[in-house]
Amino acid sequence: MEKTIRLAGIAYESLVNGPGIRRVFFSQGCKHNCKSCFNPDTHDFYGGEQRDIDELINDTLNNEIIKGVTFSGGDPWEQADKFAYMAKEFRKKGLNIWSYTGYTYEYILENKDSRLGWSDLLNNIDVLVDGKFEESKMSDGLKFRGSTNQRIIDVKESIKKEQIVIIEF
Repeated sequence: MEKTIRLAGIAYESLVNGPGIRRVFFSQGCKHNCKSCFNPDTHDFYGGEQRDIDELINDTLNNEIIKGVTFSGGDPWEQADKFAYMAKEFRKKGLNIWSYTGYTYEYILENKDSRLGWSDLLNNIDVLVDGKFEESKMSDGLKFRGSTNQRIIDVKESIKKEQIVIIEF
């Protein structure tokens, strides 16, 4: 695996993409093209910039106030092998790991063995916020998601119980 990742940007200390102070990595590239997407500049697979993965990991781990990381986008599942590598390194240090995706949890389960990195990423995150943003289901009162169809899923419990376990905020 090439040790670079294409990112649209980084939020170095965020309180809005999961609980606590988090580092947020915005993946470059998305196939979903959700109407009224919050991050339309992240859709182009050739936009953003290539970043060294190990430098990103080390910089994050050297910031002691960071308690978690979030993979957002774009869609991080389009570079799942690279985000899985990052997730494994962050997990070793006890960070809480969230990932957003326009794919549903069910779709990921059905395709995890045929898509590069999907199984590894799924097994190394704590929480998945799944589903495309749907403008008609947008609600200002939602925490950590933009539309009511999106779910905040406890991945570890969902895998263990073999059914989706939703986290309510």
